[in-house]
Amino acid sequence: VQLQASGGGLVQPGDSLRLSCAPSTHTFSISVVAWFRQAPGKEREFVAAMRRSSTYYANSVKGRFTISRDSAKNTAYLQMNNLKPEDTAVYYCALTRGSPILSSLYTSSTYEYWGQETLVTVSS
Repeated sequence: VQLQASGGGLVQPGDSLRLSCAPSTHTFSISVVAWFRQAPGKEREFVAAMRRSSTYYANSVKGRFTISRDSAKNTAYLQMNNLKPEDTAVYYCALTRGSPILSSLYTSSTYEYWGQETLVTVSS
């Protein structure tokens, strides 16, 4: 499975962006999809995940980011609102076709498929 991620860019604080992630096969309905990010000089961190209709978020983005997927378009999204400078990072979408336990959703090693990076820069 190959994941095509897109949607990053340079925005000002308070602006919105929507990232997209499309796999090469129709797998979202039976997969867990997630977004991670890595800021300069920091480790990769969990942002959001979606398993069936349940969603999970890092505390730092809860209430501002929304993960979703469109089965008809076979695409997952990360809607990011009220962006802050600390959201600046390279973002990655990830997917697993397994059935991880809840606590594993937050761990990058759970996901066997990764999209290419998409850069989000929030700066005034």
